[in-house]
Amino acid sequence: MEAPLQTEMVELVPNGKHSEGLLPVITPLASNQRVEDLGRSCVEGKGFLQKSSSKEPHFTDFEGKTSFGMSVFNLSNAIMGSGILGLAYAMANTGIILFLFLLTAVALLSSYSIHLLLKSSGIVGIRAYEQLGYRAFGTPGKLAAALAITLQNIGAMSSYLYIIKSELPLVIQTFLNLEEKTSDWYMNGNYLVILVSVTIILPLALMRQLGYLGYSSGFSLSCMVFFLIAVIYKKFHVPCPLSPNFTNITGNVSHVEVIEEKVQLQVETEAAAFCTPSYFTLNSQTAYTIPIMAFAFVCHPEVLPIYTELKDPSKRKMQHISNLSIAVMYVMYFLAALFGYLTFYDGVESELLHTYSKVDAFDVLILCVRVAVLTAVTLTVPIVLFPVRRAIQQMLFENQEFSWLRHILIAICLLTCINLLVIFAPNILGIFGVIGATSAPCLIFIFPAIFYFRIVPTEKEPVKSTPKIMALCFAVLGLLLMTMSLSFIIIDWVSGTGQHGGSH
Repeated sequence: MEAPLQTEMVELVPNGKHSEGLLPVITPLASNQRVEDLGRSCVEGKGFLQKSSSKEPHFTDFEGKTSFGMSVFNLSNAIMGSGILGLAYAMANTGIILFLFLLTAVALLSSYSIHLLLKSSGIVGIRAYEQLGYRAFGTPGKLAAALAITLQNIGAMSSYLYIIKSELPLVIQTFLNLEEKTSDWYMNGNYLVILVSVTIILPLALMRQLGYLGYSSGFSLSCMVFFLIAVIYKKFHVPCPLSPNFTNITGNVSHVEVIEEKVQLQVETEAAAFCTPSYFTLNSQTAYTIPIMAFAFVCHPEVLPIYTELKDPSKRKMQHISNLSIAVMYVMYFLAALFGYLTFYDGVESELLHTYSKVDAFDVLILCVRVAVLTAVTLTVPIVLFPVRRAIQQMLFENQEFSWLRHILIAICLLTCINLLVIFAPNILGIFGVIGATSAPCLIFIFPAIFYFRIVPTEKEPVKSTPKIMALCFAVLGLLLMTMSLSFIIIDWVSGTGQHGGSH
């Protein structure tokens, strides 16, 4: 049985590069049979790799072609999402110091989680998140992983399309210089979101290999860098405070001169108090910040497919790509949150861009930022759609060869369902609190830890070894975060005070 096992396992590793500890691991006969079954059923293998005619452990048709830099682009774009628009609001409800601590903790934990995933995949030569679940717990593990990925990514795609639905009409309104929204079809967010889905998102989603989307990833990241620069620039050009009394104060000093000195002094005192940053805050909304941050750093289902297409792949190289991507996003997230918060302080809304419309609805820079954000989220949808489609194929069509018809139909069905969800559920963002508190902790904390615990053989790492104890603690931490977040959100909903929670 050893020779067939070796061939099956090696065929799951691109370019025939042997991951550390892959071949020396001797597993029981039952495990051999399971790995052989995985080799036959693994959709990643079916989609990307061709069977070799000989039993030599090499590849003839498939080679990973994605470079280091392009992989960083892909993974960074998978991490970056609509969460960046809500982080300034999160900072307003935690304070700068607590926010920085939480953001750092989530970033470091995400990096450690990817380390666990890569180590697990290296042991068994698997390059799909769901197949790790199967290797660890059989069919239930595979279904649980596939379900969590599907929920997380459908939630993410819905949030992107929701941004298109709400922001694109405002952009068109500004371009046409209209004071009020009209009833024309091109001002209707529902029509616009369908139009964008059909003309831009669907063609990109029909590509077979993820690596080709690196170019759109790079452009998308450039858009978000522009958003960040604009937020920093606006910090020094938006007056504070931005209460109704101050909304039109820009460039209109005559109003201030009319105000009596006593009233003016009182207003200035209140303004000084309002425009002072908070470093540490705890309130009823603080509980939402951890799900928002967890949601903002989820990229784990995309890590293994990107690893599959990496040129000259190795665990160390992929870990460097992950660390660099997380570090870049960490800096961008913190700067966007900090300068967004320091512009509006407690007046910041849960969607940062919308807050700027209070200053000037026809601001050219903010108009350009809206266009940039819309471009970024539009180009991110196809990248997020890949693991959802793979999860569906793993669940329903695991023993079948790659089919363009099925590839296309799954993409069309997914986009249709998400469009219907966005159109007919105007308060869809209310669901994201639950998604961010359930599927995100599963994908970041719980699953990587328990997969690692089950997959790494006891001969290599005993049950009581430090790495395995750390992995178990990691899973328990995820479970605690999930329970705590869900409890706070449910209590908030029941008490009726958390209506804004849906906007995250």
